[in-house]
Amino acid sequence: MGYQLSKTIVLVGLMGAGKTAIGTIVAQKLGCRFIDSDDEIETAAQMTIAEIFARDGEAFFRLKESQVLQRLLDGPPCLLSTGGGAFMSADNRAAIADKGVAVWLDADLDLLWARVKSKATRPLLQGPDPYGTLEKLFIARKPKYALAEIKVKAGADLSKEQMADKVIAELLNTPESGLKKVG
Repeated sequence: MGYQLSKTIVLVGLMGAGKTAIGTIVAQKLGCRFIDSDDEIETAAQMTIAEIFARDGEAFFRLKESQVLQRLLDGPPCLLSTGGGAFMSADNRAAIADKGVAVWLDADLDLLWARVKSKATRPLLQGPDPYGTLEKLFIARKPKYALAEIKVKAGADLSKEQMADKVIAELLNTPESGLKKVG
């Protein structure tokens, strides 16, 4: 028994939601390619996202992020993990809806904080009040994430494997997802 993917599955959610960790497992289980859009941006720019933010600012980064996202959506179907802010752009949401399916990994604020508080690789959390910044992002971005076609609630009690299985089950239960069992 295998799977057939006719659209790119795009994982969205705030930093710490598990887009890369869960996405990697889901892609392995589905037998498809996993792509992290942040990695693609860093490769294209030949610098880290933190360096891009520092040198060129967030607006420039968001422009490059949209360009990379569009290029990846134009490619063969895959499992695509996006940066936390990618889904805030109406143009990005429209592109994803047109060529893929958005899956929101919905984690509560305490779980997100537990996962990101010790990571120095989050440019948006490098200020004097990282928890307050995360909370503001959480409140501001949640209504946009809620526009995703599929929502999968994360829980601290779920292993990465269980969360990946939950994502696959939701995809299979949503005919518009483009995922089918074959064989």
